[in-house]
Amino acid sequence: MNNTVIQWLLDSQEPWTRYRTLVDILGCPEEDKDVRSARAAMLAHPQVLQLMAEAATWPGRPLTRHNDAAHPIYKISTLADFGVRISDPGVRAIADAVLAHQSAEGSFQTLTNVPPRYGGSGQDTWAWMACDAPTLLYALLAMGMGDDPRVQRAADHLASLGTGEGWRCVVAPEFGKFRGPGRKDDPCPIATVLALKALSLVLGRQDSPAARNGVEMLPSHWERGRERKYYLFGVGTDYRKLKYPFIWYDILHVAEALRRYPSARGDSRFGQMLATIEAQADDCGRYTAGSMYRAWEGWSFADKKSPSPWLTFLAVRAGHTA
Repeated sequence: MNNTVIQWLLDSQEPWTRYRTLVDILGCPEEDKDVRSARAAMLAHPQVLQLMAEAATWPGRPLTRHNDAAHPIYKISTLADFGVRISDPGVRAIADAVLAHQSAEGSFQTLTNVPPRYGGSGQDTWAWMACDAPTLLYALLAMGMGDDPRVQRAADHLASLGTGEGWRCVVAPEFGKFRGPGRKDDPCPIATVLALKALSLVLGRQDSPAARNGVEMLPSHWERGRERKYYLFGVGTDYRKLKYPFIWYDILHVAEALRRYPSARGDSRFGQMLATIEAQADDCGRYTAGSMYRAWEGWSFADKKSPSPWLTFLAVRAGHTA
C-alpha cells in the first residue's frame, strides 16, 4: 500500500473520498470517530446535497440513451457509490420513487423512450432493459435495502436472466423485438458489468452459476476484445481511459465489478487490467481522468488536467482488494 497516496486521500477536501478510504481501504469501523466525521461532512456537502436534489427528481425526463450522464439514474447510483444509506435524510423518498415501478417479471422500471429509428415506439414507456434495471437494483442494495421483498424479487429476476456467457441484451416485453445493435446470442458487456455489481451485494449470489459465467465473460472479452466486439463494445483506447461516474463499459467500471468476486481476483487477465490502470498513475500514485462526462463538470473526476482524489481512491481500491 502506498502510504503517501493514502494520506493524500485522507487529506482530501472530498468527504466522500475520506469516508470510503477509511472504511474500504483502511478497514475502519463505521463507529470510528473519523469515519463518522467524514460521513457527516459528506451528507452536508453542497455537491452531495445538490446530487440528492437531482436524484429526487426521479424519474426525470425519459431515458433515450443509456450513456446519458445527466440522467437521474446516475445521480442515484453515484450516491450509492459514495455510501449514502436509506436512513439518511431524503433517501427514503428517492427509493420509494424507484420502488413504485416494478415490472411483473420483477425488475425495477425506468421511464424510457426508444425512438422509431431505433425500432421503438417513440412513446414514453415505463419498462426495463438489462442496461438500466441492474443499476437501480445495485443502488437500492448498496443503500441497505437488501431485506426488502421487492428488492429480493428484482435480484431473483436479474439472476434468472444470466446465461452461460453472462447477460445478454434483454428487454421487457413492452419493447417487443427491440434490442441493441448486436447478435442476439452474444453477451452484452455493459449488462454483464451492471448485473455483477448488483448481484455482488446479494447473499449467496456471488458464487452462483450466473455470476461465475459473468465473471468469466469480462476477462475473456479483455483477451480478445480488440478483435471481437459485442454490441459495439470493444476494449480499445477509449475503453482503457479512466472515467467516472460508472455509466458505460470501460476499464475502471469493469474492475469495479470484478474486484467484488474472489474468483476474479486470482485471474491473470484481471491482473493485466489492473496493471493497465496502474500504469496511468503519476509519480505520486495519483490518477487523473482520461475522459469525462461534461454533465459532471465541477467534480474532481471530471477534470482531465488535475489528479482526482475520488478517481484515485477507486483505482487504489480496485488493486487493494484484488
